[in-house]
Amino acid sequence: MQPSWIAKRTLAFDSSGIRKVFELAASLKNPINLSIGQPDFDVPAPIKKACIEAIEQGKNAYAPTQGIGPLRERLQADIDRKYQHPDRKVFISSGTSGGLVLSMLSMVDPGDEVIVFDPYFVMYVPLIQLVGGVPVLIDTYPDFRIDMNKVRDAITPKTKMILFNSPGNPTGVTATLEEIQGLATLCAEKNIALISDEIYSGFHFDGPMRSPAEFNPNTIVIDGFSKSHAMTGWRLGYVHGPSEVIQTMIKLQQYSFVCAPTPMQWGALAAMDHDMSQYYQDYAGKRDRIVAGLRDYYEFTEPGGAFYVFPKIPKGTGADFVRRAIEHELLIIPGNIFSARDTHFRISFAAPDATLDRGIEVLRKLARS
Repeated sequence: MQPSWIAKRTLAFDSSGIRKVFELAASLKNPINLSIGQPDFDVPAPIKKACIEAIEQGKNAYAPTQGIGPLRERLQADIDRKYQHPDRKVFISSGTSGGLVLSMLSMVDPGDEVIVFDPYFVMYVPLIQLVGGVPVLIDTYPDFRIDMNKVRDAITPKTKMILFNSPGNPTGVTATLEEIQGLATLCAEKNIALISDEIYSGFHFDGPMRSPAEFNPNTIVIDGFSKSHAMTGWRLGYVHGPSEVIQTMIKLQQYSFVCAPTPMQWGALAAMDHDMSQYYQDYAGKRDRIVAGLRDYYEFTEPGGAFYVFPKIPKGTGADFVRRAIEHELLIIPGNIFSARDTHFRISFAAPDATLDRGIEVLRKLARS
């Protein structure tokens, strides 16, 4: 193979940061793993049973590109009930990551600017670059709140899209109703596409989950079953928004992902009837545990959702701090994976309480030293 074969679009980013942490996890004898962004509970038994039954019943062929009828119809009914938008349609994507990829391919042309709030989910900037877009970062430190004046100032004639994520990864911060409504209204006013990544919608601890789609009917919402039902490996997401955008995404899915995995879609249909509220309450307790354990040692904004905390390091760089943590067998993620800054680190509290307690002990020790 020749280096000249590699497409230039792939050279703007790499995936080495998180991968290196995962590789270290395999090498440590007794790791305290607070790095993984997935629930620590298993897929509930009735959901697994529905998937197994689908396999045994021969439901193993390609699904329609837009998803199996029963799952789409069930999602569409819920979406219609919630939003009552005459032109809001849904399709099943191959994970929320697949939904993000298709969103970029469907709406962002080379040279288009996409506004992203820093810190951000690790995939956002590379995906924008992959399709030739230009990421425009808006700094939200220190409290990770959206300043609408900064958003207005960042908008140019080339602005095509704003990427919004609440509850957020890596901060766990949930946007206020004023932020949500302000962003939705501004995008409608400026005719800018608004993507609302709501994959952590189930993990919203301090009040009802609100979406910008309530205030802007053209909002494109991305959600799925990976986090809410611990189905990360099943690769099932869904996207809903204006029909013309959704039809374009379905067309592109036909020539890329083809369809989401068929048996897993039948499992997802069962998931919609499974009560997950106790799981989410348990995670609110984990949030309280980690906050109480670290509030006197680190500066951070208390997370209102997801399962992350994003503390500021006491001194030095985030990368150096993470290396010190690894020396104590604690696996966390440096903040520069998610940000232009290298001043913070991400903790995932999606872990057993005993593991959280071990991690808190190490983090306190590092803060004292």
